[in-house]
Amino acid sequence: MATLDFSKPLYALAPLAGFTDLPFRSVVKKFGVDLTVSEMISSNALVHNSKKTYKMLEKSPVEDPYSIQIAGSDLEVIRRAVEIINEQEGVSVIDLNCGCPAPKVVNNLQGSSLLTDLPQMGKVIETIKKHSNKEYTSVKFRLGFNEKNHVEIAKLCEASGADFIAVHGRTRAGRYKAPVDYDAIREIKESVSIPVIANGDIDTPAKAQWVLEHTGADGVMIGRAAVGKPWIFKQIKEGMEQPSSALIKEVVLEHFDQMIDYYDKYGAIIFRKNLHSYSKAGYKGASIFRDTVNRIEDPKEMREVVEEFFSQKFFYED
Repeated sequence: MATLDFSKPLYALAPLAGFTDLPFRSVVKKFGVDLTVSEMISSNALVHNSKKTYKMLEKSPVEDPYSIQIAGSDLEVIRRAVEIINEQEGVSVIDLNCGCPAPKVVNNLQGSSLLTDLPQMGKVIETIKKHSNKEYTSVKFRLGFNEKNHVEIAKLCEASGADFIAVHGRTRAGRYKAPVDYDAIREIKESVSIPVIANGDIDTPAKAQWVLEHTGADGVMIGRAAVGKPWIFKQIKEGMEQPSSALIKEVVLEHFDQMIDYYDKYGAIIFRKNLHSYSKAGYKGASIFRDTVNRIEDPKEMREVVEEFFSQKFFYED
């Protein structure tokens, strides 16, 4: 199993509920991302044997290293969830979610609401660290709940046994709209000795480079900007140019086929949101296409429509 190399910038795919499932992660992996992370997994659902949640633990053979992210605050439930993950092979990291701002998560003292109870947050990290047989324990968190107390949070993570941290540069109150505070990420980097991965609004290779230089972070984590543009990691790491329409077509069809393999025919319906993102790359008739796929449920019919749409060249190609 691969270990994480922090001697050079580490590029990670952020966990995004509803998007970073196994088919998407395996597509992104082809473009050189260093670390992939599962969608956020409820520790409660896991210990109650939810079939759907168990399926979310699955990884592609190409995902190495691979991180499983859990949410929760009940120490007994966390311990049992860790013991279940311990039985999964090919997992390098168990990550604790202390960043999700969604009310249904926050209302159960999970996600970013753990930032309101730092003693409990510390105990959860210690519990994961103590019971996990995986190489790394990590924490992904925001700068605070309503107000920033980011350095205090980072130091708590380090003291509780986290091997590295990923920091989303907004408070919970900032959701996804407030400007990202990269200065705060730099302050965190200066205050702890464990690796720090910067996250939030990193959407171009130039921005990734700037964030690394500005914050001094050991890596960057990209989520929303990779949806519809899984090649962003290759652009950052290797200076790859804009992908050709032929490459995009190949990626979209491979992603679609993986969705059907993984979810059966329901995969076509789930894939609509991905098609909305992929079709924004400079195609004629994109809004009509999105309208069309929203009505299609049959995988065979959808694949034909997708193949035809993505066979066209961009506005700017000869």
